[in-house]
Amino acid sequence: MEEFIRNMPKVELHMHIEGSLEPDLMFELAERNGVPLRFKSVDEVREAYQFTDLQSFLDIYYEGASVLLKEVDFYDMTWAYLKQVSSQNVRHTEIFFDPQTHTDRDVPFETVINGIQRALVDGERQLNITSMLIMCFLRHLSAEAAMQTLEQALPYKDWIVAVGLDSSEVGNPPKKFTAVFDEARAQGFLTVAHAGEEGPPEYIWQALDLLKAKRIDHGVRAEGDAKLVERLVTEQIPLTVCPLSNIKLRGFDTMEDHNLKRLLDRGLCVTVNSDDPAYFGGYMTENYLAVQNALNLDIEDIRSLAVNAIQATFLGQVEKQRLQEELDNYFEGAS
Repeated sequence: MEEFIRNMPKVELHMHIEGSLEPDLMFELAERNGVPLRFKSVDEVREAYQFTDLQSFLDIYYEGASVLLKEVDFYDMTWAYLKQVSSQNVRHTEIFFDPQTHTDRDVPFETVINGIQRALVDGERQLNITSMLIMCFLRHLSAEAAMQTLEQALPYKDWIVAVGLDSSEVGNPPKKFTAVFDEARAQGFLTVAHAGEEGPPEYIWQALDLLKAKRIDHGVRAEGDAKLVERLVTEQIPLTVCPLSNIKLRGFDTMEDHNLKRLLDRGLCVTVNSDDPAYFGGYMTENYLAVQNALNLDIEDIRSLAVNAIQATFLGQVEKQRLQEELDNYFEGAS
């Protein structure tokens, strides 16, 4: 099963590109840009990755992002991620980026997106990985700041398929950003939102009804609301679940406690993703292996997760069919 999962063609729908910044590259960029870090070594950085909740992670996440200053930095970070997931047979990835993390440090929006986009173009040409870019608003900041960021993004509409909502969830409900998401949809963007990671099921309702989210990022707290679960099943709203992240941030005590298998068995459109792989101990393969081992997933469970991911992409039907045929051929060849 381990070899089967490693070689399986995969799709990723929930990954923050800033969260793929590995400690060795963080140190390399810090030295290149003359940015002081409080850590003395790569090992010391890794030792700091013991989180008690989402906020304790975000504190170090934003500190790590401080080394990103130039277009080439964003290129190098994105290229490193694409090379890593190429080795894990990821065929398509839909990537979050957080422009406010950088523009608030006086790094121009264009510097951020140009570096990322150049790497994505090279990833398709050289690694045969297709990709899409999703711009997230930081929910701990104001709705006004989010609207300004949306305005900055308009010249790059051809590069950004959707907008999302991330950062500190509790106390920052989706409804805070209703007007921003209304404007984003009017400008032609699709919408997604982090909801139900640490926040209550009510946040998922808001994301669906007010933000018109096409996917719910995380969504594991939906289980606490029977009517919400019924709706998610009926409408087949994808949940982009991030198992290793949920354990690392104490959403569940152990992987054996994770509700992914229960949600899958109830008919929800559950997918597996890595979230912030440099911080949470694994990319796509490691997340699949972790849930398979802890929850005793069988081959059909793995297939369902992989199929759900393809269907939940923002790709057109032709591209989805191409990915589905490759996946079907892989499973048939293994049977």
